[in-house]
Amino acid sequence: MPTLSANGIRIAFDTAGDAKSTPVLLLHGLGMQLTNWPDEFVDGLVELGFYVIRFDNRDSGLSTKFDRAGKPNPVWSWIKHALAARLGLPFKPPYGLDDMAEDALGVLSALGIARAHLVGVSMGGMVAQILAARHPQRVLSLTAIMSSSGRRGLPGPTPSARHALLSRPADTRDVEALIDHAVAVQQAIGSPAYPTPEKQLRRRAARSLRRCYCPAGVTRQMLAITGAADRSALLHTIAAPTLVIHGARDPLVPLACAEDLAAQVPGARLEVIEGMGHDLPAQLNERMLALIDAHARGKMAFDLTPRLFVKQ
Repeated sequence: MPTLSANGIRIAFDTAGDAKSTPVLLLHGLGMQLTNWPDEFVDGLVELGFYVIRFDNRDSGLSTKFDRAGKPNPVWSWIKHALAARLGLPFKPPYGLDDMAEDALGVLSALGIARAHLVGVSMGGMVAQILAARHPQRVLSLTAIMSSSGRRGLPGPTPSARHALLSRPADTRDVEALIDHAVAVQQAIGSPAYPTPEKQLRRRAARSLRRCYCPAGVTRQMLAITGAADRSALLHTIAAPTLVIHGARDPLVPLACAEDLAAQVPGARLEVIEGMGHDLPAQLNERMLALIDAHARGKMAFDLTPRLFVKQ
């Protein structure tokens, strides 16, 4: 797996398609690796004529780990952040989403990409928002999938989703226990109307574990999310055409978060998919690709009226 130097760290990356084609930078979510992008999704973008760039976020995959920042306890860290927010005290994570946005910018620069379409999922959508706002000259369009504006007061995860996210494997030394835990988390936050077979979830989990297992890195990324500043003012400055895609049944990032995001970015369009949770199910691959392709090519009419896709 090739690596590059960006923003003072080493970042593992991968590309697919013709380098002369229009570039699309994929930014993944909490604890996800570049290999977690579904192959059929990446292949579909290539078939549509895009040059696809994926990379491992800091603290995940084969990119630099911030172990020097320590191994925070996820539950205690969550409590400390909640107390700090309630008391109006500062909360300083090891790094922030702004740092991760600079990582993404560094990937583009290291590869000689002047401008790219951004497609960010969950945390990756938050990072993409910052990149689009801070560096508008480098962004052709923004697509934020199952993401949030980060505005204070928006609803948080459901109790079951929060429990799944903060839970720990029964035995961190046992591979099967780690796979069981990963599958349970994905089932807790996945799409009710588009379930992924358990065998497939287990294969994906095993593949990810073989490549990298860094629970402390996942917690540090979580702290970057929870410690992030309200992006409301920043979102109003985004000039790139923006598409927000969200599942109506997302238990981790409720639909209200996407609605607020679309409302705050000038001219943004919201596409709500019924039955979709917090994942990228294979059953929705063609629909996702069609939306992203139309958006990137400027074939989607933008207005302030969200369209609702009903499961067929």
